[in-house]
Amino acid sequence: MFARFFVVSLFLLQLVTPAAAAPSDNTWQLVWSDEFDGDSLDELKWNYEEDCWGGGNNERQCYTNHKRNVSVSEGFLKITAHKKKTKGYAFPKSWREGEGNLKGKRRFEKASRPFSSGRITTKNKGDWLYGRFEARVKLPLGQGTWPAFWMLPTSNSYGTWPLSGEIDIMEAINLGMSCEECKGGREDRVHGTIHFGNPWPDNNSVSHKKHLKSDVPGFHHYAMEWYPDRMHWYVDGELFSTITSKEWFSKAAPDNSKAPFDQPFHIILNLAVGGKWPEENNDVGYFSMDYPKSLEVDFVRVYQCKSPPDAGKCSFPKE
Repeated sequence: MFARFFVVSLFLLQLVTPAAAAPSDNTWQLVWSDEFDGDSLDELKWNYEEDCWGGGNNERQCYTNHKRNVSVSEGFLKITAHKKKTKGYAFPKSWREGEGNLKGKRRFEKASRPFSSGRITTKNKGDWLYGRFEARVKLPLGQGTWPAFWMLPTSNSYGTWPLSGEIDIMEAINLGMSCEECKGGREDRVHGTIHFGNPWPDNNSVSHKKHLKSDVPGFHHYAMEWYPDRMHWYVDGELFSTITSKEWFSKAAPDNSKAPFDQPFHIILNLAVGGKWPEENNDVGYFSMDYPKSLEVDFVRVYQCKSPPDAGKCSFPKE
């Protein structure tokens, strides 16, 4: 009798319980991720950058593919800067392959820098137009440190930087150093920025900063949502910046209101040492002691809507 009652009750429950709704077009759906569960960098997802170019910022590191600079273990990626004189190509790979104005043997010139570090990209392995890009990251402290989670266009459809754009999801400089504007007088800000507009040196940018509320050297969650007409930046789930297409443009496409942010971009993670921006702020210069220093990453995830709405209304499915 009890068994028959249980079966009938279960049947009635199934009749009155609604089926789980299928994800709609305006919900974020995971399309790519790296949880760093292996014991080495997944080269199906990432490329190593190997050069001493310094991004045109007078940075003081050479990027290498050495395990001391880029390593994966115990579920984390570590990009580590070492105080170690390092020699490598003076110019980035794209220039060595013929992009830009360098000709002949000059493309393969070598350079030397006092630090080594790591920079990895998803170029031609993970390239996206619109979406939500997020990572859980622990940042290093110190004068001259410059960690970043950012994006560049996979093809320079509108021309060289910044005509084709740049999206900085998270950058920080000199964390823990002197800062009159910061809580406790110590640098605690992260930045979300886009670069665009006129050719260098008359390039344009829009940037907003966010004070980390607690545990500056601990893990924090950084995210950026990119829609056709706007971008939103978040730290630990809190929205701190919105930039709309009314604020950006490309000199190369003056009649296109979405340019240059209407082309696929790829992800970059790196830890730079020194450079114009950090060396001109906080305690000025760079500290050469107290190395190695690491940027630690728990995960990187990419979400997309099937039909990204212009009004920035994509959300996560309700559980």
